[in-house]
Amino acid sequence: MAHVQDYGPAALHGPDMSGNQDPLHTMTDNERQIFDYLLKPDDSYDRNGVYWADLNPVQRLKFVGGYDAYEAKRELGNIWAMAKKDPLAPVGYYVRNMVIPGAGLGLEGYVLFSIGNIKPLFSAAFAACWKTNKICNQTWIKAVDYLEICGIIIGQMLVGVLGDWLGRRWGLIQDATIMFLGLIMLTAAWGVTENGWVICYVWSLFFYGIGVGGEYPMTATSGMENAVGSGKVSTKEDRLHRGRKVTSAFLMQGWGQFFNQVILIILLLIFHHGSGNPPYSKVAAQWTYRISFAIPALGTLWLVYFRTFKMKSASKQLSAAKRKHHVTGYDTYSLKMTFTYFGPRMIATAGGWFANDVFFYGNKLFQSEFIGEITNNSKSIMPGWLYNLINVGVSLVGYYLASFLIDNKLYGRKWMQMIGFLMDFILFLVPAFNFEYYKTPEHIGEFQAMYFLSSFFNQFGPNAVTFLVAAEVYPTPIRATAHGFSAACGKLGALLAAVLYNYITTKQKFHIVPWFGLGGMIVTLIFLPDTTGLDLKEQERRWQFIRAGREHEYHGVAVHPKHLSWWERFRGVGRYYDADADYIQRIEEMRADWEASQSRKASEKAGHYDDDEVHDDTVWSSEVSTYFEKRRKSPRIGGLEKDSLDSNSDGAATLG
Repeated sequence: MAHVQDYGPAALHGPDMSGNQDPLHTMTDNERQIFDYLLKPDDSYDRNGVYWADLNPVQRLKFVGGYDAYEAKRELGNIWAMAKKDPLAPVGYYVRNMVIPGAGLGLEGYVLFSIGNIKPLFSAAFAACWKTNKICNQTWIKAVDYLEICGIIIGQMLVGVLGDWLGRRWGLIQDATIMFLGLIMLTAAWGVTENGWVICYVWSLFFYGIGVGGEYPMTATSGMENAVGSGKVSTKEDRLHRGRKVTSAFLMQGWGQFFNQVILIILLLIFHHGSGNPPYSKVAAQWTYRISFAIPALGTLWLVYFRTFKMKSASKQLSAAKRKHHVTGYDTYSLKMTFTYFGPRMIATAGGWFANDVFFYGNKLFQSEFIGEITNNSKSIMPGWLYNLINVGVSLVGYYLASFLIDNKLYGRKWMQMIGFLMDFILFLVPAFNFEYYKTPEHIGEFQAMYFLSSFFNQFGPNAVTFLVAAEVYPTPIRATAHGFSAACGKLGALLAAVLYNYITTKQKFHIVPWFGLGGMIVTLIFLPDTTGLDLKEQERRWQFIRAGREHEYHGVAVHPKHLSWWERFRGVGRYYDADADYIQRIEEMRADWEASQSRKASEKAGHYDDDEVHDDTVWSSEVSTYFEKRRKSPRIGGLEKDSLDSNSDGAATLG
């Protein structure tokens, strides 16, 4: 008996050339497995093809815990394998993937926090100028804080726009160049009078601040986009470790603070005859501060070289997004659409950063109080520097813990930021209403504990998360602009604190600062979406629908309620989520991409080239190509191939 082939739903009427058949009903089991592998990766979907956020709490806990344990074991195995071949190989990997991408933030962290660290030294060595203001203008002394922050705000806004306009690479090079020139100015700053020196110093800080400001959006966007592979199918590295990659670069800011404090202590001991106690000579202060700025200048010069010659593909993702929509300059339409659809997210990223910077600046309130009590108001600057060193060490623990847990689907970005804000709120509120109690020698230890804990939860919370999400929740064409705007709003919080603290008492400061933590937590709860575990390419796919005016046709996980803010859920954005419809839609999108690639190949064979066309570099597997070949929609591709063969035949005949 002859074998009868079952052709499925298309058998009664012959092959279905309309392209309207449901791909799920025309797939073999083997083909379904292949598409599941591509579209439902095992780090985001369980064995039944259910998205992790659709699982019930018990199943979700089991799935996430199990896969995270597997991934941790795999990574530790890779580290061990590297170490067996070369003991320094893991160190090299860390330097390439974490240290170098965050080198700019490390250098700016070193310099910016040096400004606050050397002010006590200036006040002690140049008392008539920096402390009593007898020979220097008080306005210029206070401008050290104000103009530095103003320069950063300008840089964040300006370079954010330029980064989306000219590209990430040029933004990175520009930042490093400005910072290098600014450090030369800071190192060489002087005047014919001490007041003239202060003025030169202040404007050098302002110029340097512009480069620092641009470093925020450029490091965040380039680090995030370089974590995303090319092609339509995303990478496991992006889904599992995108947050870690960006925050690992950001935490270099903490190492910059640490090394600055260590180097200042060493330099003062060298130039002050091995002692850190007063009186401090003007010569020792000058050598200490100038060499402390000259050291990062060398590192920044190397950064200019590295970004110019070793980061030539930093703008790849942005360029692809622009070509896709035929945009050559700044994508103003995307900016308008972003504010239309993602405006409330701006409240979360900008508002959260604003509240965080008030806390970040306010953390110093603790230090000034308990150090004076412990040291009996010693005039030595060393106790302050040493306690600051301990505080930076505690902060680094928070930075690293944030980096390890920021991609955990059960905790992640949103919970980390909310809990960080809440803990800082509590840790500032407690001493606010018992201020005199905690200032006494008997309870100063508790005051210290709250100081260090507030530093820890600031890093293991809003300081790390705001840097990441301010880029992550926005589309590629205006990502740097949105990040720069959010960061600038954050610096307005620092500026508010710098101005406000000059007019109120320390006790009043403790009554005011906590409420920014509560406000930050509420803003995060209502307006911030949780992008933990969300494929960044899926978010970009949703953006293509929005930009085309077809938001309602997108059904993917980017509109899953888990990945939307409370406000977006209230507006009903999540009603479009449909896992089955999205699966079919993604297959059809892959089919269109495959047909386009086949058409392009046929055109190239015929000698026709389109240099302006956006070419996707997806490598199609033989199984996927076979599936689409059997269900080809466009007969024109075959025609193009035939034209190409005819052309080749004619050519062969002519040559013969």
